[in-house]
Amino acid sequence: MGFYKYKAKDRMGNEIRGSIDAQTERAAIEILKQKNIFVVTISPVGEKKVVKKGSKVKRAEIVTFARQMATMINAGLPILEALTILNNQSENEGMKKTLAGVIQRVESGFSLADAFGAYQKVFGPMFVNMIHAGESSGKLPLIMGRLAGYIESIDTLNKKIKSAMMYPVIVTSVCLMITFFLIVKVIPVFAKMYTDFGGDLPLPTKVLIMVSDVVRNGLPYIVALGVAGFFLFRKWARTDAGGMILDQFKLKVPIFGILVQKIVISRFAKTLSVLITSGIPILSAIDIVKGVVGNKVVEGALDKTAKAVREGEGIAVPLSMAPVFPTMVVKMIEVGEKTGNLEDMLDKLAEYYDNEVNSTIAGLTSLIEPLLIVFLGVVIGGIMICMFLPIFKLSSVLQNG
Repeated sequence: MGFYKYKAKDRMGNEIRGSIDAQTERAAIEILKQKNIFVVTISPVGEKKVVKKGSKVKRAEIVTFARQMATMINAGLPILEALTILNNQSENEGMKKTLAGVIQRVESGFSLADAFGAYQKVFGPMFVNMIHAGESSGKLPLIMGRLAGYIESIDTLNKKIKSAMMYPVIVTSVCLMITFFLIVKVIPVFAKMYTDFGGDLPLPTKVLIMVSDVVRNGLPYIVALGVAGFFLFRKWARTDAGGMILDQFKLKVPIFGILVQKIVISRFAKTLSVLITSGIPILSAIDIVKGVVGNKVVEGALDKTAKAVREGEGIAVPLSMAPVFPTMVVKMIEVGEKTGNLEDMLDKLAEYYDNEVNSTIAGLTSLIEPLLIVFLGVVIGGIMICMFLPIFKLSSVLQNG
């Protein structure tokens, strides 16, 4: 026997929530159906743990699954057969457990959208809503293909950003490690040598030796403070107020702020276009986009936009109130609304900003390299000069003598 929680509706359409003991999930559904209770969602008590394990599925796995699923459905394979094949092929343990759960739900009589809905933490609300739209409209193969293309494009954009940031992160990390090594290991050797010689040291050398002593003697405290600071900052960043301040800073920071703005607009336009084209209602589409853009400033603007849509207005005017959306974006959306071609305008915006992101990343990459060289020269070179200043001074004294 198993214990199942369910959400259902009676003949009058009233929502009912409860739990039931049954041999299997299908048996539980049949028992409730005999009582004129029609199940909407049902899950075993321990299923949350399965979903949590499934949430470890990497985005690349989702991209591959979506594309393969779209191909199989377009080829005319039954949904259950396609899911079974993909489950057998998957090498990711989390993905296998998740797909096994989806298959079990489909076999129990759930729609594909409801089956995936139980694993929304893995696939995301957009995935589930688009499958629901595909089933409702009878265009599941078309929308599944569109969904796969969307996930691939977002994944490609993310990879480009990570690739562009890899070089500066590696160089900066190496520079910090070299600096740390010099401060902890090399400077104390020079400090002892200068102490044995006696005499007054130049101010920069004194400051450098003092920094070395502080770092070496207080290293455990510095590490503990750094770790505590990291976790406190992360906790603060997850709050609504902290997240808003951090996202505002990201948009205003020199050089990188422009890139962040373009990425946000690209995601916004691309996601909204795909959702509207797939037949998702505008209010549901706006709500899904909020979870995709990854910026609380834009989320706030979309909240105001949703409120305006409920009151019968368009989306262009409330978006114009948010400084993150340039005039060109607002005007194109406004034209799209007036002509009834909003999804086409959003597609053009997404394509334009994708190109802008690519050119901005290329420009930043070429700009970062000389900046890093200067940074390395100032930090490492500065330390070396401070270290050898007393030797230069001693050499000058000996020559004058």
